[in-house]
Amino acid sequence: MTQNKQTRKIYEIAAEIVKNWQNVYFGAVPYLEAMQCLTNVTDNYGLDSAESIILYFLSNANSWRGETARRIKKELKNLVGVK
Repeated sequence: MTQNKQTRKIYEIAAEIVKNWQNVYFGAVPYLEAMQCLTNVTDNYGLDSAESIILYFLSNANSWRGETARRIKKELKNLVGVK
């Protein structure tokens, strides 16, 4: 997957998710916590790449809905090159 030009830091995106998603699905929690420690899509968190953390977060964020959720999910997909 190719990455696009990143405009916001991953931890900034994660902060907005925390602010907006009131009852985070338990499967998304560890990935959201990891995202709070990441700056760029090229970073690593432990042995995991930021790209894989974002992808796992997205796969566990199906219950997060609304305009903010759609916008942020699109932003994260663009970061990791998913259409």
